[in-house]
Order: sequence, then C-alpha cells, then structure tokens
Amino acid sequence: MLLVLCVDLDDDLGRKTGMRTPVLGRDTVEDAAVALATADPEDSDVNVLFQGIHVYDEVAAEGGEEVEVAAVTGVNGSDVKANRVVGEEVDTVLASLQTGENVRAIVITDGAQDESVLPVIRSRVPIDGVRRVVVRQAQDLESIYYTMKQVLADPETRGTILVPLGILLLIYPFVVVASLFQVPGTTVLGLISALLGLYTLFRGLGLESVVDDTAEHLRNVLYAGRVTLITYIVAAALLAVGGLQGLETLRAVQESVGGTLSPTVVLASLVHGAVQWFAVAGITSSLGQVTDEYLADRFKWRYLNAPFYVVAIALVLYAVSGFFLSDVVGLGSIQTGEVTIRAIGLTDLAVALTVGTLLGVFSTVVFAIAESRFPTAIEPEAA
Repeated sequence: MLLVLCVDLDDDLGRKTGMRTPVLGRDTVEDAAVALATADPEDSDVNVLFQGIHVYDEVAAEGGEEVEVAAVTGVNGSDVKANRVVGEEVDTVLASLQTGENVRAIVITDGAQDESVLPVIRSRVPIDGVRRVVVRQAQDLESIYYTMKQVLADPETRGTILVPLGILLLIYPFVVVASLFQVPGTTVLGLISALLGLYTLFRGLGLESVVDDTAEHLRNVLYAGRVTLITYIVAAALLAVGGLQGLETLRAVQESVGGTLSPTVVLASLVHGAVQWFAVAGITSSLGQVTDEYLADRFKWRYLNAPFYVVAIALVLYAVSGFFLSDVVGLGSIQTGEVTIRAIGLTDLAVALTVGTLLGVFSTVVFAIAESRFPTAIEPEAA
C-alpha cells in the first residue's frame, strides 16, 4: 500500500483552520486544503495538500496498488517538539489504515525545513520518495512589481531596508546644505555614520520590541491614572539634585582640606551631601507606590514599612559619612556657600545607629500587628 503523506511541520493547518489532525482520506484532505486556502491563500502548505491529492489521483488512476492520502502536522516554534508530534500523528495514521499489505510512503513538503522530519517518518514507514512543492512564478515585470509591493507592505522589511537606504540617499543633500552654512562635510558624514551605526545596533540587538513594550507600558500607566508616574518623575529629579549636592559637598571638603582626599573621604563626602535628597526621593516613590496599591485594592499594611526603612537607612548613612568627615574637617558644622557639612562624633554616631535600628524594628512590628488585627485583603492560599 502506498501512503501519500503531506507534512505541515509548523501546524498552519491546525492553527489557521482549527481542524484536528491528522487528516486521513482524499475528501477530508481536500476539505482541509480548501479550508486552509480560504483562511490564508498565500500559505505554501495549501499547495502541499493539493499536491498530495494530485499524487493520490495519479496513483489511483494507474491502478494495481492500493493508495491513501493523509496530512500530518507538528507544532509552531520548536523543531524538536514539532518532529515528535509529527511522529505521533504518523503512528496514528498507520494505525488507522485498514490493510494487510506493507505500507510505503511518498512525503510531500514545501521546503527544507519540513524535510527535517524525514528521519522521524523513515523510522516508522519506508519512504519511496520526497516531493518538494515549488510554486511557479512568471519572471516578468508584473511579478517583480508584486514582489516589491509585498516587501513595501511588510512593516518589518520596510523598516529594515528602506530606512538605511533613505539615510544613504540623504548624504549628498545634507553635505550640500551643510556647505551653505560652512559646516565641514566630514561632520555631516560622521553624523550620518553615527545614525546608521545606532540603527544597526538597534535592529541587531532587537531593541525595537523593548522600546515598543516600554512605550505601551508608559501609555497604560498614563491612561490608568497611576500616581507612580508623577512620583517617579519627582524622585528622578530629586536624585539628580542629590547627585549635584554630593559633588558640591565634595568640592567644599576639598577646599576645606586643601589637599588630596582618600577614597573613603571622597565617598563619605558624596554620600553626606546626597543622602538627604536620595531619602526624599525614596520616600516620594514609595508613597506613590503605596497609593497605587491602595487604589487598586491591593494595599497591605507592610507596604508602609518602605518610607520608614528609607528614613532609617538615610539616617545611618548620614551619620556614618559625617563620622568619617570628622577626621578631616573636625567636629561641628561647616558652612561653605550653600553646603553645610555636619561632622559627627562617636557618641552621635552611636545614637544615630540606635535610632535607625529602632525605627526599622518599630515600623516592622507595628505594621505586622496592624496586618494581623486589621487585614486589608484575603491572602491567596498556597497551591
């Protein structure tokens, strides 16, 4: 018995028509081919199915041998999993054949990718031949026009080909315009080369999906009325101001000492000047997050620990950095312009460390008790 086996490795038939596979029998395969052609006329697997019917009719017309046609599919994505699924469907087809003869197969595919499953099929049934379906296209002007139209209609291909081509074509006009303003042509070429390089890296690293996802997330946050959108912007501004304040503090310490500073003193100066602003930024962002959780009915009392933890950490860092600065500027406060440096002694450091620790522990205990006595939501049960 000869089995004409149509292979659709990526399961276009099942995904696009919803038909269950494997498909066995001439009429059933013909219905599947018509359904796939209706769903996607440009899918090459349509030709595979019709080619299988054509081979079936040829062999049946010659007579002398029993023949059957079937279509098997894999899955979209993983070739290994797709090959395994095809093997299982071939087993199902062979078990469904009502014959006492030895079964041989002719495999119909539409390309080299589908032919990767041949060893799997050959392990189950002898293969007499492989037919690769290639659709003939007229190599004339109409065919070229259609191909170009298809390329330009595809956003992925359009962005990959036309953008670099457009930049290259603009080189000469840019150089001409630049010469009118007495700008060197090398500057224009450098800028265009930079644009092409950035575009190539952007496409090569696949960052377009990251940018699209980020833009979609920001759009959703904006339309959803999330408070964090505002608090994060404010926090970013506070962080920038804190960084500048840290640099100003470092410069004030250098002017006060008048010599080279050790790495420890440099770090302590930056932290001492910036930590207050960083703490305000942390409190702002955490309060925004807590507000959003409350508005979304996901509020938990323990979320309120975040501002207290930020204050405790900031207090400890401020005291520790002030203690290290006391070795170079002495105890007490130093005012240099708008920068105030408060050098801290050992006693004040111990007090600050104690207060920071107690503040963190106190907030943890208080909100844990509040969570147990005044639950805000039902905790999901563990599976």
